[in-house]
Amino acid sequence: MKVFIELWKAKDAWKNLSMAERQDYVAQIGPVMEDLISRGAVIEAWGMNEDETDYKSEYDFYAITKLPNDEMLKEFQSIVESAGWYDYFEQVNLSGSIMSPNEVIAKMLEL
Repeated sequence: MKVFIELWKAKDAWKNLSMAERQDYVAQIGPVMEDLISRGAVIEAWGMNEDETDYKSEYDFYAITKLPNDEMLKEFQSIVESAGWYDYFEQVNLSGSIMSPNEVIAKMLEL
């Protein structure tokens, strides 16, 4: 199982779209996500970065998605790219295999 974590904030290109243009754009998200879910993807969370967060990131929104394998992770990233998402949003991503806290700590100790 792979985890894909997205952090994003709107660019001026998004802010300059009309409400109708924004609605048309986001209307494509639902069917794509439904297809991925039907093939094993799991949406763990979507949310907003709250102002009260200590050491707050500069990004406003986040999504955490579990994907069953590397192939679907690559497909998901390709879908995001081809949809023009990065034209409208500044984003950083994290991805990797799910590990236990002890496994991560062991990797940290190896540094």
